[in-house]
Amino acid sequence: MAFSPFKFLQEVRSETAKVTWPTRRETSITTIMVFVMVALASIFFFAADQLIRVLITFVLGVH
Repeated sequence: MAFSPFKFLQEVRSETAKVTWPTRRETSITTIMVFVMVALASIFFFAADQLIRVLITFVLGVH
């Protein structure tokens, strides 16, 4: 089976033309939502970490 770089590039270009690219607005909204979710996850894991630290300190009696 022979490999044709020219045919491969034609197929890549054909497939790329089928892609529905997001608009600038959709990209902005998605980016903002990612930052919001990262912030919420950070707050959650910080609070969980602090709670676990307090519980471990209490149970072990370490100061």
